[in-house]
Amino acid sequence: MEVVIKKCRELAGEIAVPSDKSISHRSVILAALADGRSRVENFLRAADTLATVRCIRHLGVEVSGENNGLVIEGKGLHGLSEPGDVLDCRNSGTTMRLLTGVLSAQPFYSVLTGDNSLRSRPMGRVVEPLRQMGARIDGRDDGRKAPLCIRGGGLQGIDYRLPVASAQVKSAVLLAGLGAEGVTILREPSPSRDHTERMLKAMGAVLNRSGNTITLQPGGTLSPLDFEVPGDISSAAYWVVAATLIRGAEILIKGVGVNPTRSGLLAVLKSMGAQIVLENLREVSGEPVADLVVSAARLKGTVVQGDVIPTLIDEIPVLAVAMALAEGDSLVSDARELRVKETDRIAAICHNLRLLGAEVEEREDGFWVRGRNRLLGSTVDSYGDHRIAMAMGIAGMVAEGSTTVTGAEAVDISYPAFWETLRSFW
Repeated sequence: MEVVIKKCRELAGEIAVPSDKSISHRSVILAALADGRSRVENFLRAADTLATVRCIRHLGVEVSGENNGLVIEGKGLHGLSEPGDVLDCRNSGTTMRLLTGVLSAQPFYSVLTGDNSLRSRPMGRVVEPLRQMGARIDGRDDGRKAPLCIRGGGLQGIDYRLPVASAQVKSAVLLAGLGAEGVTILREPSPSRDHTERMLKAMGAVLNRSGNTITLQPGGTLSPLDFEVPGDISSAAYWVVAATLIRGAEILIKGVGVNPTRSGLLAVLKSMGAQIVLENLREVSGEPVADLVVSAARLKGTVVQGDVIPTLIDEIPVLAVAMALAEGDSLVSDARELRVKETDRIAAICHNLRLLGAEVEEREDGFWVRGRNRLLGSTVDSYGDHRIAMAMGIAGMVAEGSTTVTGAEAVDISYPAFWETLRSFW
């Protein structure tokens, strides 16, 4: 599918963004492990999260509900059933990695697979610590790629230092640790998104954090969860950047999650000169939430590296668009993780920005970009990646002339209404 975008001359008003994808995944998985009925409001219904729902149902858990509300009949930590077929995670890396942790603690056999893209993505960083806990996991490339075959049960707690900050690896080990014998200790090199820890504590897990060390005590039960999912900061990021770059723009985005382990983009944009105000800051179901007021601003180039990278890893594609129109040079480094997302996002960002007239240099762990006054419309490719597709959509809104995005259907992974929302501003 192709979408043709014209330059946007005006951007104003209130924008509603989808529910948080990361939290939606975790709410279903953790509710399935609770003892009793949980309710999840404002659940994101998108391709990735619905893959999680289907897998959970195949594990014997009843999930019902309409629109954005779900009711999950939790089976407890040891109540899941052996699936009668392979579990298809579609394109969702979160589904596969977190369920690998869950299933490593279950006393039965299971197989996780996905589409061509997911089967090419690395799983070794999840498999390695789970094997150290005693999980029997096999797969292609010695378990480094899916399909993954898991014979679960008989796990021991682990004291594990993560080689890189990764919320998915951390979450998988914690979910396995719930059913292990002995304490599980995780040591992060820097903080990564902490939605799993927040939910586990709210459900009664004995979990503590001291600096970058997380300690989980095994045993016990998880209490059912009544949870409201906030708006997704990753989805809001596209409109935050658009409003910053379009002259005279001012928008309001209500109810966005601003968890500090996820909101690095806001801090970086502010350091570049963006006008972003957080109003009505509050807590919803244990997560910090705010309304974002964003207005147009002149940006300066910046350097993004080190500990901030895990807090904005999904927003780097659209941040690159802002960098391309900032005054001066910008650099992103320490972001090698982008190479192994739905596509090689570093290569995709650089190739597409060059097509739009930007001066970009691709590097192994990031890229350098020279800011300029304008981008020129062109034909760009999503590479089947939802975040690349949406970043190029925003680039099209600020580029001269028209821009065509091919593979535009990729937005269905996380933000099915993205193009409809974008067109409303033409």
